[in-house]
Amino acid sequence: MIEKIGALFLGRGRSPGLREGRLKKNSDDRWNLWSRQGSVLLHITLRPDSTVQDIAASIGLTQRAVWDHVGDLRRAGMIRARKDGRRNRYRVNLGGPFKHPTIQGVTLRTVLGNLRAASREHAAAAAR
Repeated sequence: MIEKIGALFLGRGRSPGLREGRLKKNSDDRWNLWSRQGSVLLHITLRPDSTVQDIAASIGLTQRAVWDHVGDLRRAGMIRARKDGRRNRYRVNLGGPFKHPTIQGVTLRTVLGNLRAASREHAAAAAR
């Protein structure tokens, strides 16, 4: 289930039409439910301890673009970083605010908590 959710929302990289600034007719890749920041946040939710390189490869953004989005999410208190050698690994701060222009006073736990719990259950079942 988690793979299906991840594939649905995160995709498997950019489509050529989007990269060139054109949308293909009848293409599944012509829209995304999440903004790029939302895609980064969802990736980190489903795959805790991700690195910028992991995120960039998974959602089809450049590492520089992911760094920008990670910085925005860290400043907003939505993710936390942990140093691992020369790299940072990121986790969602479920107690952090859900930043949205029309929704006030909601934490990330409300929005992403069930996905994170399902991701942990899936990982534990796969390890058995």
